[in-house]
Order: sequence, then C-alpha cells, then structure tokens
Amino acid sequence: MISQFIIAVTGFVAAFLLMYGLKRMSSPSTAASGIRVAGIGMLTAVIAAFLYCFNVEPAAKDHLWVNLGLAIVALALGGSIAWWSGKTVKMTAMPQMVAIYNGMGGGAAGAIAAVELFGHRTSGATSLVVTLFGAVIGAISLSGSLIAWAKLEGVLSAPLQFRGQQLVNGAIGLATVAFGACILVSVVGGPSVLSLPILISLFFGCALIYGIMLTLPIGGADMPVVISIYNAATGIAVGLEGYVLGNPALMIAGMVVGAAGTLLTLLMAQAMNRKVVNVLFKRFGADKKQKRGAIVGEEKPVAASDAGIDMRYAKTVIIVPGYGLAAAQGQQKLYDLVKLLVAAGVGVKFAIHPVAGRMPGQMDVLLAEAGVPYDMISQLADINDQFATTDVALVIGANDVVNPAARSDKASPIYGMPILNADKAKKVYVIKRTADGKGYSGVVNSLFYAPNCFMVLGDASAELAKMIEAVKGLGAAAA
Repeated sequence: MISQFIIAVTGFVAAFLLMYGLKRMSSPSTAASGIRVAGIGMLTAVIAAFLYCFNVEPAAKDHLWVNLGLAIVALALGGSIAWWSGKTVKMTAMPQMVAIYNGMGGGAAGAIAAVELFGHRTSGATSLVVTLFGAVIGAISLSGSLIAWAKLEGVLSAPLQFRGQQLVNGAIGLATVAFGACILVSVVGGPSVLSLPILISLFFGCALIYGIMLTLPIGGADMPVVISIYNAATGIAVGLEGYVLGNPALMIAGMVVGAAGTLLTLLMAQAMNRKVVNVLFKRFGADKKQKRGAIVGEEKPVAASDAGIDMRYAKTVIIVPGYGLAAAQGQQKLYDLVKLLVAAGVGVKFAIHPVAGRMPGQMDVLLAEAGVPYDMISQLADINDQFATTDVALVIGANDVVNPAARSDKASPIYGMPILNADKAKKVYVIKRTADGKGYSGVVNSLFYAPNCFMVLGDASAELAKMIEAVKGLGAAAA
C-alpha cells in the first residue's frame, strides 16, 4: 500500500509547481521557464493520480490493470496529439488551439462528474451539489469552446442571432437547473418521474446545448474575452471536481486557473469598455451595412516604399501590431525592418493593446517568436502619451484598437473603449488588405480618413518586404 501521506505530498508538490509556473508566466522574460515548470507540475500531478491506483479496495483490484491500461493508452494518445499539434500549429491558429484545450479541460471535468453520477459514487448532498456544479460548468466550457474554435477557424463565419434567442437560452438554462435539482432529489431518496440515468443524460445534454447557444451569437471581436471566460470556467470546474475526488492538486490548480482566468476576463472586458454580461448577451460591433456617417475625407493609398523611406528618416517610430500581421506571418520581416531602422538611428517601439489579436497576449507571443527584445514592447498605459511626439506610427492589422471614434463618437459601438492614440502621431501608415474603411468588428474607422493617415494596401508580409528593400536601397545609395 502506498502511504496516503506520500500521495498527498506529491499532490501538493504538483500544485506548487503549477502555481509557481503560472507566476513565472506573468513576465515575458520568464514565461518560457514558467511553462516548463508548470509542465513538470502537470507530470507530477499525473504521477500522483496513478499512485491512487495502489490503494484501491480489494474488490476493485480485478479491474485495476484494465483501468491502468486504458489510462496509459489515453495518456499516450493525448500526449502524442498535444506534442504534434503544439509543434505544428501556426501562430494564426494559436487562438483556436487555446480554445480547443480549454474545451478539453472542461470536458475532462464533466467526464469526471459523469463517472461520479452514473456510478453512484457521490455521497452526501454537499458533494452531489458540488459535482453537479462542476458538471454543468465543464459541459458549458466544452461545447462553448468548440463553438469558439469553429468561429476562429472560420467554420462558422458569422454570429447566429434570431428573435427570442435570449428566451430560448433562458429556457435551456432553466431546464438544466431543473434536471440537476431532480438528480439531487432522486439521489437523496425522493420521488422521481424519470430514472436517474435518464435525468443525468438530459442534464448533460441541456448543459452542452446551453454552451453552444450561449456562444453562437457572440461576434469574433469579442473572442479574446470569450476565451478568457471559458479558461476561467474550465479552472473552476476542475477545482470543483478535485474537491469531489479529494484531490488537493486538482483543487488548488483548478482554483488558481479559475481565479487567474476570471481576473484576465475582467481586464479584457475593461480594455474593451465592455461588461462581461454584455459580451455574453449583446453583440459587439456593427453589421456590414454600416455607413461612414459624418466622417469626411478619403482613404489615401501610398506605396510601401514611400512608407519605408519616411520611417527611415524619422526620429521616432511606434509600431502597432495586430492580427493582420499574424495572418500574413510577417513578424520576422517586421523585425528585419525594425533592425534596419534602429541601425540607422531611428528610435523604434512597439505598442500593444490588451485585446489586439484573437486571444489575450497573442501579439506579445508573436513578437517574442520573431526575437523582438522585451524592452522594445510597451503596453497601452505605458506608451499612449508618447504618440503625440512620435514622427510615424505604423499600424499593421490592428484596426479597431486605434479607432478615434472610441474617444469622440458617442454613437459608435466602441465609444468609451480605451484605444492606442496612433492618430496623434505626426504621420500614420496603416497596412491593410482592403480599402473597406472598417476593422474586424465591422465598425468604420475614422483614422483611415484622417489627413495624417495613409493606407498601404496589401498583404502585410509582402508590403513589409517592399519597405525593407526601400530602406536597404537608401543605404546602398549612401554608400
């Protein structure tokens, strides 16, 4: 028999490593080592879980080796798929992968709850209520994350909305609660019209459908917040099921992830000047028929070479990266351009908006992948005042987070959202695929029509390559 003390200590070591790893992930300079520490913590947690197998009741030992074999096969399959996907995933697909992994965590918590419920292993009203809460949160996180993945991947292109949608969602939510209450009554010995297995199946079915219906109406512009919400939900579900299993590692790690995800959700919502409730129940942005309204002026296309030459002779340049840079896989070319500018004596900085991209932190990861030094990267609050004294601002795909309408147009859907003050630079160049005047959310961007703004139309990677050639050409001419 393996000592319960050894199992408990192993679990706490795993929880400590997970928390310490999460702490190190808070800084770009230590994030890589933090991921490795958290990975060791997860491996320790798996070892702790296997130690429980040696303390099973004699009656259950007949199935021990079968269950161990299934667990090993599952670990081998899951580990192989995760290793392969982590190695091959493109930066543009990173949000989709995060959404899938969130969903798998929620699904695992829901599966634990299902085993407990179908196997009649939960004793006591408190444990049963905790199991049901973990089950519903995990199921919603699973199905909702799968819909988020489908939206990010382009499988579902537009938000699905219909009249009376909130009433339908409310009815599904109430049905989930009602079936959960029936399960509770049935287990404690009360009367039940339906058998317990049927009630459990209906309970999980409604929870899964609710997660789908909750996420379908949400637009792509809200995806950073949605991913954070489901990340927090997965953590909470895992923590609750850890309580049911009496596993301290699951409890601690789950609650830490849940708390961190909740805080990140609030910060993301604050960065968009949105309430979390509005993210879930009210669409962000505008429809495709939105007009320019009172905006005056025209978009002014220019050649990429002109923009490159202008930046070469500037004293200061601030670059605002967005999803368009990731989609074009142009981060390495961008850093090549930056190195040429810095070598010519130009002061270059990067400005990151909290919700730039399709998931929290995507731009930081993108720039780190290209080798951009951490001290060149600044967040919104630290750099916003510097735009007014900057010669050139280069915006690459970060359309909505530089829209001045957020400051001045009370009729705009994004009014009040904190933005990067790129429009206050002396000159602004925007790399964008098309001249449609709108950002990803569908909101018309008044920056594009400003007198000091010029549009470089085309694929970001290709246009950056032209800028590099223009700057190199100046150096060759000088030589």
